[in-house]
Amino acid sequence: MKLVGGAALGLATVLVLSSCGSGGSPGTGGAGDQKASAGGPVTLKMVAADYGDGPGKPNSGETFWKGVVDEFQAANPNIKVEVQVINWNDIDKQVATMVQNGQVPDILQTGDYSGFVKDQLLYKADEVLSPNVSSDMLQKFADFGKVDGTAYGIPFVSSARALFYNKDLFQKAGIAEPPKTWDELKADAEKLKKAGVSQPFGLPLGQEEAQGESFLWMLGNGGGYKDAAGKWAINSPQNVETFTYLKGLVNAGLTTPNPGTKDRKTVWEDFGAGKVGMVNGGPMSIPIFDAAGLKNYGVAPIPGKSGPLDTTLGVMDWIMAFNKNGHAAEIKKFFDFFYTGSAAQKISDTYKLLPVTNGGIKKLSGDEKLKPFLDALPNASFYPFQDPKWAEVNPQIKQTIGGAVKDDPAKVLGELQKTADAG
Repeated sequence: MKLVGGAALGLATVLVLSSCGSGGSPGTGGAGDQKASAGGPVTLKMVAADYGDGPGKPNSGETFWKGVVDEFQAANPNIKVEVQVINWNDIDKQVATMVQNGQVPDILQTGDYSGFVKDQLLYKADEVLSPNVSSDMLQKFADFGKVDGTAYGIPFVSSARALFYNKDLFQKAGIAEPPKTWDELKADAEKLKKAGVSQPFGLPLGQEEAQGESFLWMLGNGGGYKDAAGKWAINSPQNVETFTYLKGLVNAGLTTPNPGTKDRKTVWEDFGAGKVGMVNGGPMSIPIFDAAGLKNYGVAPIPGKSGPLDTTLGVMDWIMAFNKNGHAAEIKKFFDFFYTGSAAQKISDTYKLLPVTNGGIKKLSGDEKLKPFLDALPNASFYPFQDPKWAEVNPQIKQTIGGAVKDDPAKVLGELQKTADAG
């Protein structure tokens, strides 16, 4: 899972951001702590997901972390930080290979943490976060970092979702206001198509973040990945009905062509270029629209089957600390620096992502573009992060759920259900 999937770099780019040598390899077990207590240099190895380029900021993922590390190392000269930035489509696979080879980083920033908990690879959050940082976290978000009551995942940035619509295209098609129901959405899409809009509704179900788009539609029909009792319900009657509706839109030519092959960044760029009438998005979509020069768009609650959603998809990316190298004290210093300084705020400023601390939210409360999303956060629904099975189910959803609008929805969702139910 990720909030924004930035421009893929193709290959992982390794940034050795320390200004001098590593001072030797990090130790294992207590060795790293012994070196730190003796005053010697310690190297933290960090792997981070690429958030892409902000408007006018080429390679801003690398630039961002270089700025953070340079500032941190100036204040902590005995702690060096090496950051490897990997695009979202590759990061899960590359990290899995690192873990398999015993070459785990000290810090990982990505879209999921739960799979590492069952293998006892992570520090508990309270071992690497100071109390003042922990207490400032949005509680609902921090609670989703817990497995069996213990926090391991630390919220990194957050987001919510809403419906964006192109006001000029709506006016051209004779549509007075955004749709509130699925029937209205379909009727509006038909009007947009008749008015010459090639993609009335942008539907990205490619593997960049198919699980997010799918979840929004499931929520609109009272569905989800799990039922109220906490059991996996991917192939529930509600979800099958949802994808049957979507398949109808696709077959009628009212969506992005071949949604299962389209990533959301591409669809958002098409919306920014005026080719798409409506699309689900988040605050991180706004820089893409701004870069394309689109100004006249509106933001509204996402339509559901019988009315607007009374919830939305709340998304968090995570940061976590691996315990193998014994660098808890140094990691805590880095996390304290990140959350209490300007770094977390800079991410929000660059990518229009939302902070995960009360202090950060307060700072953004005056931003009118972000207001609909900040307002939606308290009612957000979340992925089943806390279930370790999500680490297996999520990649399968990304790879296959787009087929549910092309083939038999019940069959495609049924195969995903089998993955979730497997022992």
